[in-house]
Amino acid sequence: MDQFHLMNVFVATGEEASFARAARRLDLSPAAITRAIAALEELLGVKLLQRTTRHVRLTEAGQRYLDDSRTILASLEEANQAAAGINAAPRGNLSVTAPVLFGKLFVMPGIVQFLDTYPEVDVSAWFLDRVVNLVDEGIDVAVRIGHLPDSGLKAARVGQVRRVLCAAPAYLDRHGVPANPADLSHHTIISANHMSPRVEWKFGAQDDQTTVRLHARLTVTSNDAAITAAVAGLGICRLLSYQVADDVAAGRLRILLAEHEETPWPVHVVHREGKFGSAKVRYFIDLLVAHLRAHPYVNTSIVAAGETMN
Repeated sequence: MDQFHLMNVFVATGEEASFARAARRLDLSPAAITRAIAALEELLGVKLLQRTTRHVRLTEAGQRYLDDSRTILASLEEANQAAAGINAAPRGNLSVTAPVLFGKLFVMPGIVQFLDTYPEVDVSAWFLDRVVNLVDEGIDVAVRIGHLPDSGLKAARVGQVRRVLCAAPAYLDRHGVPANPADLSHHTIISANHMSPRVEWKFGAQDDQTTVRLHARLTVTSNDAAITAAVAGLGICRLLSYQVADDVAAGRLRILLAEHEETPWPVHVVHREGKFGSAKVRYFIDLLVAHLRAHPYVNTSIVAAGETMN
């Protein structure tokens, strides 16, 4: 018998824990299920199932083989779909998530270009300043800023950004430029996305960090509001480099204490598609990765596309 057929029968039997239910699921006779399991066990030379008159249970080897078989069959299905649709244009709904300001500045232009190029695709864009669970919330593609946890997701690194201190030249003319992190206690502090006036800012590399505890005179819930206050000359704020890049380039803000900054944060495009993912996801990832790697505000420290987060 074909081994893929045997594996498919075994997966159904293991998941259903019943020969009869597996037979109904696959539209086969119980006798055909029994023959297939026996043939697979003979082929492998190992017992996969424990059978009684009432129950079917996986052996330890059977559980491992069930997990491996699921992966193999899923890859086969993806490969079949990719081959069938290799010349098909992307279509359907694509869901994308990114931090609010990053999405507005860098992801939205890519989405507009993608929609202009592929008229049969619709996009749902979730720009949120929280980590969205791709599996639980059904998201296809995400942009993540910061170090990634271990997971089964795929990630392409597109660059890095820095956490920077900045203030308006007018503020610095009035109050002076801090020479080191300890000097910040004598300055007006603007805190973004943190509604407590107590602020803890870390400086230096990961293995040699200094923490400075400060009191924020202004606390706001959005980065845009913090930038507005800083440009107006109220005080010093701490944001990611891409968030203030335009204001720094225009001279409205100045970077402070750059030599004391933390290690830069990597930026990744993250997705949950397998090797043979759908055309809409593959095409959009290709477009977005190329767009972000080419952007001057996303520092291009690159590793190979498709690295796995584990």
